[in-house]
Amino acid sequence: MLLPGAAVRVVNLDDTYYGFQGQVQRIADGKVAVLFEGGNWDKLVTFNAAELEPLDKRRGKK
Repeated sequence: MLLPGAAVRVVNLDDTYYGFQGQVQRIADGKVAVLFEGGNWDKLVTFNAAELEPLDKRRGKK
């Protein structure tokens, strides 16, 4: 389930942002606005919900 503040990864192989990770900013009409931050740039991009997967913050921690 995608909610504002959730960390997500782009899983659409045909998208320029494939593999990028960002934070959900807002959700409306099946579209999800994701904020990507990196170094000296920030970018807000809109995706269809099916193009994203939530990241499990607990994964990889022991």
